[in-house]
Amino acid sequence: MFENLSQRLNQIFQDLRRRGKLSPDDVDAVLREVRLALLEADVHYSVVKTLLVRIRERAVGHEVSRALNPAQQVIKIVHEELLTTLGEPERLNLNGPKPHVLMLVGLQGSGKTTAAAKLARLLRSQGERVLLVAGDPYRPAAVQQLQTLGERVGVEVLADVTLKPPQLAKKAFSQGEKGGYSVIIIDTAGRSQLDEALMAELRAIREHVPVNETLLVVDAMIGQEALHVAEGFRDTVSLTGLILTKMDGDARGGAAISIRSVTGVPIKFLGVGEGVEALEVYDPSRLASRVLGMGDVIGLIERAEAAFDEQSARDQAGKMMSGQMTLEDFIQQLRQIRKMGPISQILEMLPGQMGQAARAISPEEAERSLKMTEAIISSMTLQERRNPDILNASRRRRIARGSGTEVQEVNRMLKQFREMQRMMKTLQKTGGRGMPRLFG
Repeated sequence: MFENLSQRLNQIFQDLRRRGKLSPDDVDAVLREVRLALLEADVHYSVVKTLLVRIRERAVGHEVSRALNPAQQVIKIVHEELLTTLGEPERLNLNGPKPHVLMLVGLQGSGKTTAAAKLARLLRSQGERVLLVAGDPYRPAAVQQLQTLGERVGVEVLADVTLKPPQLAKKAFSQGEKGGYSVIIIDTAGRSQLDEALMAELRAIREHVPVNETLLVVDAMIGQEALHVAEGFRDTVSLTGLILTKMDGDARGGAAISIRSVTGVPIKFLGVGEGVEALEVYDPSRLASRVLGMGDVIGLIERAEAAFDEQSARDQAGKMMSGQMTLEDFIQQLRQIRKMGPISQILEMLPGQMGQAARAISPEEAERSLKMTEAIISSMTLQERRNPDILNASRRRRIARGSGTEVQEVNRMLKQFREMQRMMKTLQKTGGRGMPRLFG
């Protein structure tokens, strides 16, 4: 989502690094470019104005003039002020007697039902006993959708279309108390517009059960309109947090930067994909780093931990560093990498020079390359994967036919694999010296 903004800001910062001392005019010129980049990314104009005022106050003062590297100091200031704009991270309020009630609200099509299942899965993985409540009897198949998702994430779903949502919520709370549930998530009905009937129903639910959190689910793809939606719900229902969905989309991303500052409502979760596991706890420092093209190493590690078997990863890392990794090991690694999510998201998380080099390749090209490599190795016999030295011209032609590729592409993949083996052996001999430059 932040690819275009990250590229623009990176170009601005690269130009900045070429300069020595920075005069106030230099700072103003840089801030004009930053202003344009943020506005083009659909960041709210009032947020841009306030952010740049704060940056300029610090950038033209002693903080930069006395710095050994003024350009890096300006980048540091931009990062810190962007963090301030994104707001402090706030966790779910799960205090008080159980069960804790979380009510999800939003417009039709914002992704509430899917977000409810994602949140249920996340809380279940943290040891909570969760009950999902199908509180949308109006949208066709809404109840069935939640029941299907609940089955997928291993969470019970309470549904009763004969009851109005407030009465169903009351029934769910009673069942939660008797059944030992710690969290109840209510999926409420959405509308195509903010209407009084919807708001009255939401207020009635709050009157029937003690709601810990009222979370607004907002589609980040709708841009500035997301701010108006959040303000409309905030002014009618007491919102305690936001879930921004479709953060993996190709929108400009300004709403994610603006919404906390404009509405005053904290972001608590980000939906980063269609899968039930694609929900991240909101971390402004990681989001700011991704906006500024600094990567997200922590997020990358978390995804790897979720996708990789620990013992298998340890064994494969040992083989890789010793240069003994086979193509059989390599294809297993590729399949685990694909479990981490879309390749475009993984590239976005890589830091420093490594990240810049990776992002120079289009996500489509990277995805095609992964699929082609997997197809080529899959067309080999087990013996060939374990000992690629036996791959003569005849075998390579057979592999190319079986994988739907050309012999040249098979040769190229084998050459890249051997180069990687050599690089790993060199790193082992040198103790990894030179690696920090990849991340600098």
